[in-house]
Amino acid sequence: MKKSHWAEPYKIKMVEPLRKTSREERKKLIEDAGYNTFQLKSEDVYIDLLTDSGTSAMSDRQWAGMMMGDEAYSGSRNFYHLEGVVQEYYGYKYVVPTHQGRGAEHLISRLLIRPGMYVPGNMYFTTTRLHQELAGGNFIDVITDEAHDPDSGFPFKGNIDLQKLEAIIRETGAANIAYLSLATTVNMAGGQPISLENMKQVRKLTQQHGIRIIHDMARVAENAFMIQQHEPGYADRTVASIVKEICSLTDGAVMSGKKDALVNIGGFLALNDEGLYEEAKNLVIVYEGMHTYGGLAGRDMEAMAIGITESVGEAHIAARVYQVHYLGNLLKEAGIPVLNPIGTHGVFLNARSFLPHLPQTSFPAQALTVALYEAGGVRTVERGIVSAGRNKETGDHHYPSLELVRLAIPRRVYTLSHMDVVADAIIEAYENRFSIPGLEFTLEPKYLRFFQARFKQLAPAQTLAAH
Repeated sequence: MKKSHWAEPYKIKMVEPLRKTSREERKKLIEDAGYNTFQLKSEDVYIDLLTDSGTSAMSDRQWAGMMMGDEAYSGSRNFYHLEGVVQEYYGYKYVVPTHQGRGAEHLISRLLIRPGMYVPGNMYFTTTRLHQELAGGNFIDVITDEAHDPDSGFPFKGNIDLQKLEAIIRETGAANIAYLSLATTVNMAGGQPISLENMKQVRKLTQQHGIRIIHDMARVAENAFMIQQHEPGYADRTVASIVKEICSLTDGAVMSGKKDALVNIGGFLALNDEGLYEEAKNLVIVYEGMHTYGGLAGRDMEAMAIGITESVGEAHIAARVYQVHYLGNLLKEAGIPVLNPIGTHGVFLNARSFLPHLPQTSFPAQALTVALYEAGGVRTVERGIVSAGRNKETGDHHYPSLELVRLAIPRRVYTLSHMDVVADAIIEAYENRFSIPGLEFTLEPKYLRFFQARFKQLAPAQTLAAH
């Protein structure tokens, strides 16, 4: 039988050289960075899997579009192109550009949350929850229980548990719920999708109680692809049509164009309610800029409009997810503990199982990011107790059930050979896992501490004592 091979659905016309450092150099570099991969200089990173946000390679058409930037202060033609594309592919009526996704999170939080209100959602995301809390809101996790089990193979771990949501509505009253925060896919759960059937049930329940659904749609095309592949009845549907159906089940959206839309900067708030849109138009002027640019250059809006059209291309989205699964399967075959099933934007290592000798208070996922950088110059990010932050009432750490290291793969940037090198570094670290020490804070910022925190390594005796 003839073997079938896979290849990326694009060809390379520009390259960026990578610098490979020695292990001795990397040990010094990560120590100088306070054992925080965010504090490394990019020039000292060989393969950068810190994030898939703003790190994708733009297409020739996007770069050509950049030259068509209309930099008028008001009424840029690029805004109207972006608005039309959002209406065509996502179905939302109104668009307010923002400098990136967290700008949209800030706006919707200011508009809809009053102090003491509740915001249920399918697992928190770091910046989203912070904006909700700064506005006086209280995030409540209503994701399905399977999402907290790294070994569960349930294909739609992003699903909302309807019983949990109904209980919150009964306990707090619908009037005290600002909105339901619904993410496609769920980043902190490992890039896990939500099913359309679940969304339909959630929509029915929220409509009964007059509760808005605000969609975190940064990776909606990836979610749509997983629905196409795994949810009965959608195999013959296009990704584009599934994306539009997902959006039709929500009332508005926050978008980081730095993910699906394949741009290096930019986002937007999308709404269907005209009155809320008028409020958002007014508020964006205070924090971002005119409602027809919202903190973006015209050229950036043009690149985002083109990127949205490319994001729902069947060949593009299949290749994007395939590369993630290629790496995930390499690691699973080598016996590396990874979160199951493999998600869409990255592979997530189960740090609890990878480093069983480290208690959660010694920050095992953060320690593992250090070990992976030292092993192969691979930059990754912690998604565990450090990212979870502290309880605003008790001051103690949040203790998430998932202690993960995320290997987020930029779109259209690396080849399968790069994934082979990443796998080699992880396997090497796993073989030496019991020599990896824990960490403790030397600097802990008040907000979103994982970005700027600094650590020191614990001595082996301290690690054992903590355990």
